[in-house]
Amino acid sequence: MTARELDAAGITDPYLRAAYTRCRRLNARHGRTYFLATRLLPADRRPAVHALYGFARRADDIVDDLAAAPAPERAAALDRLDTRLRAALAGGPADGDPVVRAVAHTAARHAIDPAHFTAFMASMRSDLTVTDYPTYQDLRAYMHGSAAVIGLQMLPVLGTVTPRAAAAPHAAALGVAFQLTNFLRDVGEDLDRGRIYLPADLLAAHGVDRALLEWSRRTGRHDRRITAALRAAEDLTRSVYREAVPGLAMLDPVARPCVRTACVLYRNILDTIAAGGHAVLHRRAVVPRRRRALLAADGLTRVAAARLRSRRTGAVAGPGTPVCPDSAHVMRETG
Repeated sequence: MTARELDAAGITDPYLRAAYTRCRRLNARHGRTYFLATRLLPADRRPAVHALYGFARRADDIVDDLAAAPAPERAAALDRLDTRLRAALAGGPADGDPVVRAVAHTAARHAIDPAHFTAFMASMRSDLTVTDYPTYQDLRAYMHGSAAVIGLQMLPVLGTVTPRAAAAPHAAALGVAFQLTNFLRDVGEDLDRGRIYLPADLLAAHGVDRALLEWSRRTGRHDRRITAALRAAEDLTRSVYREAVPGLAMLDPVARPCVRTACVLYRNILDTIAAGGHAVLHRRAVVPRRRRALLAADGLTRVAAARLRSRRTGAVAGPGTPVCPDSAHVMRETG
């Protein structure tokens, strides 16, 4: 399927094709929910999404590779990545880095604001030294670079039927909602890395602090105060989804099934967390494969309907764009 996507996108240079293929593999391996939703986009837009994900994953892996290198070495690695990215965004070489080559090509093709990448790298650097956030506002400042700008990077790729500026706040909110969902799901794993991505004031309002979270993680025991705090974090996350949802109607119709499916998949993570009694300190919440398959099938139905409407209105997909794969194929590729 990779070659067909690259052909549809008009990417013919063999080095670029190899670079985009590397990014696609990173997305398929590490971003299963994200990758599943991406498969619902028209084929010509998928390589750009893979490139954006691949670069974000590269930086995130540097930050989280605690066992391999101390913080100064990881900071130096981030600096090298940033230097290569800046050079590539300015039209220079990617210094042999295929992920940087692909994301720079995507940024140029879709006129993505370089400031979004600058903000992203700033948040990645803060992860090397910042281990908690006193207030939700402090966390939102971090998430502007780590999540909101991802939504803003995606917007030119997805396309809009309104002025992009009108859709931008909703796209940014969706990026934040996805990340808050991940923060809630990964509380235990993040705690093992010494980080807490839930605001300290939200936790304190329910009598929870780092020591109590560490005790629960270490002993496997539950505490009603922790459950109440996690429920409040869930409510906060759902409120951000409500900020994001109006932006769906502002997207290009053929992109809406992808983003809608991503929304539903991520909100299903919240549903799974709630159904499991908010026990995220002790086990990871996973949406069952059958449920993901049903959502993929619904997304495919919406893709077909959107493309039929496009044909009726004369907005035909670009040459070489294949039909969307069937749901069984999608689920085989996403596990």
